[in-house]
Amino acid sequence: MTVITRFAPSPTGRLHVGNIRTALHNWMLAKRHGGRFLLRIDDTDAERSREEYVEAIRADLAWLGLVPDAEERQSARLEVYARAFEALRAAGRVYPCYETAQELDLKRKVALGRGLPPVYDRAALALTEADHAASAAEGVAPHWRFLLDHDKPITWHDGVRGPQKFDPAQLGDPVIRRADGSWLYMLPSAIDDIDMGVTHVLRGEDHVSNTAVQIQMFTALHAAGFGAAKAVPQFAHEALLVGSEGKLSKRLGALGCDSFRERGIEPEALVALLARLGTSLPVEPIADRQELVDSFELATFGRAPARFDDAELERINTALVHQMDYSKVADRLPSGMDEAGWHAIRPNLATVADAGEWWRLVTGPIAQPEFAEEDRAYLAEAAQALTWGEDPWQALTSALKERTGRKGKALFLPLRQALTGMDHGPDMGELLPLIGEGEARARLTAASGQA
Repeated sequence: MTVITRFAPSPTGRLHVGNIRTALHNWMLAKRHGGRFLLRIDDTDAERSREEYVEAIRADLAWLGLVPDAEERQSARLEVYARAFEALRAAGRVYPCYETAQELDLKRKVALGRGLPPVYDRAALALTEADHAASAAEGVAPHWRFLLDHDKPITWHDGVRGPQKFDPAQLGDPVIRRADGSWLYMLPSAIDDIDMGVTHVLRGEDHVSNTAVQIQMFTALHAAGFGAAKAVPQFAHEALLVGSEGKLSKRLGALGCDSFRERGIEPEALVALLARLGTSLPVEPIADRQELVDSFELATFGRAPARFDDAELERINTALVHQMDYSKVADRLPSGMDEAGWHAIRPNLATVADAGEWWRLVTGPIAQPEFAEEDRAYLAEAAQALTWGEDPWQALTSALKERTGRKGKALFLPLRQALTGMDHGPDMGELLPLIGEGEARARLTAASGQA
């Protein structure tokens, strides 16, 4: 069996970190088994769907390296849904209803008051042909519900949660089509999964009850003769994300790729974190996508909420930046920075965008601190002792140590301050050759007060 997964966002907004995690895990599940990863744009809600969001979804997936093997759009499949609907109607698995939203709300409140589950009471099943004709004469169009089979429990083995069992009578017959003819999520999703050969549905645990309903939809569609595939997909529901404070805040929930890019977060960092978030595997700064794919197993996922920590993302990002080769970042570096320059400043970076500020230590200008008199004399001697060879920093510090007797901080710190204007920073052995002999001597001389 070829494993086929899908990511099915609605283009009613930008992808956020929870959506990204779902997309990533479906991509990894497919790649782990040599299968296919589909992008399905669930845009049946014409009023809320926006083309700009479709383009943004594609761009974000491309930035993350999650390239789908195929793309479908629900708005182009309305005829398929209509055919499947008519097959279910002929089989008696959908039925028309006329209650208003206010009437349904009242029914729910009455049921709750009686200690009953707040599900639809199936009153519409008792309507006669005359009742339907009267509603039609009044211009009242029905909405349609899927008729759940109450004869036996709905069961499946969940890839994360294990054995699952639902009483269909406790779920209520879901509305699948509005009075205006537009579709709700449940039925088109099941139709698409059959028609596209989806074998594995991996999504958040907030969809568990939806899965119970959709399993009956799969069975009903198969019985009605829709689709060549007769198997029900394997389902897995992963724990939802929470923030470090215990609840996924609106701020964190709204974090999208644009926000991450603006902060200098590398796509590899986001992938490395989300790939293992909520699993028993350690979250590590792994840039090798294949290594992450090879270790992906649903058996490693836990039931506890997956905690998204922004500080952990930044830690992983910093570690990955420190691993990056020059060839990967060359087009994002300041003008004039070559591979030696990148190697020198890379250990000091939190993001690649920080490179410009550190490169200023080479190109100048720098702001030197005020030096004590004895340090000014020391720096004057350093300007005279500076020689240029294979390792000018080692040669300079060795000569000054021998001449002045200084060592440790007293030997190195004034030199670093004079040459860079900072108390810390890149390795001076790598930085000094980049500064160059003439500029280095000029900085030492200026710091000595003898310029």
